[in-house]
Amino acid sequence: MTTAKRPSGGKGAGEAGAGQQAAALADEPVAKAAKSKAAKAEKPAPKRAAKTAAAGKVVKPAYSAPALEKGLDVLELLASLSEGVTPSQIAQQLGRSLQEVYRVVVALERRGYIQRPPGEESLVLSTKLHDLSYRYPPMRRLIDVARPVINRASIEAYQAFHLAVLDGLSIRVVAQVDSPAPLGFRLRVGTQNPAIRTASGRLLIAYQSPSMQEWLFEAIGQTAPKSEMDWLRKRVEVVRSVGYEMIVGEALKGITDISFPILDAEGHAPAVITMPFLASATEKVPMEDATRILYEAAASITTLFGGHLAEPRFPLANTGGPVGG
Repeated sequence: MTTAKRPSGGKGAGEAGAGQQAAALADEPVAKAAKSKAAKAEKPAPKRAAKTAAAGKVVKPAYSAPALEKGLDVLELLASLSEGVTPSQIAQQLGRSLQEVYRVVVALERRGYIQRPPGEESLVLSTKLHDLSYRYPPMRRLIDVARPVINRASIEAYQAFHLAVLDGLSIRVVAQVDSPAPLGFRLRVGTQNPAIRTASGRLLIAYQSPSMQEWLFEAIGQTAPKSEMDWLRKRVEVVRSVGYEMIVGEALKGITDISFPILDAEGHAPAVITMPFLASATEKVPMEDATRILYEAAASITTLFGGHLAEPRFPLANTGGPVGG
């Protein structure tokens, strides 16, 4: 007897296929849950993704003050100009709209940092920034330390003395004592002159750090002719080698400007002390004696700042003529 074979699609196979399908359906929720969990594990956290995305970008300042930046731009522009400018000219030079500049100008004018000369629409800096500089502790300390010394020296020398510091590419007189003589010459406190054209300025340049000195040379050279810059570099070498600056008739005929540096512990000059010596028929103190008094005053203030000022050879000799001369 021959027994027929059960076809593959028979009842046994169908039962097996049904069992496998049921098992697959039963496992489907578990598989989906596992897949979802794996996907969450692979997906980075939102904060971490944000950090990664920002890693290749330029980091912006944590805080910004656009109005303050505009105000500083206006102040710095006016400080660089010798003449007044209108709000529209300020906007043009700063590359901003008149509306945004005008709001800043009104605020600065209200606070007294800028002003309009009588009868004019143009704006200029007031003296308020200059006044603020005197309230800055290092400047106050310099003036407080130096004032009694230069007061006493002025009486002894019978001449006017003044103290000057660098202010950009210029010198600024920060303290001054009148001569006890009936006639004398003095520079007002706050007076500003180009450093290259004053005894005080050239001496200040000579006693700066090498990097600061080179910056000054480059900045002054942007407007000064090459011949003047060559002259300035040579003159700075001379005054540094002798330790003082002395020149006759640079600002006014009959005046001899003599300057000594005030040095700190590193040998740099935060300020210089200058005597515009005025010779007269009633002169009580000869110039050689007056220059010694000036040196002693500079050395005394230098000591108070932790520095040392070498004594020059007396009598002093002129260090040369004026720029271009």
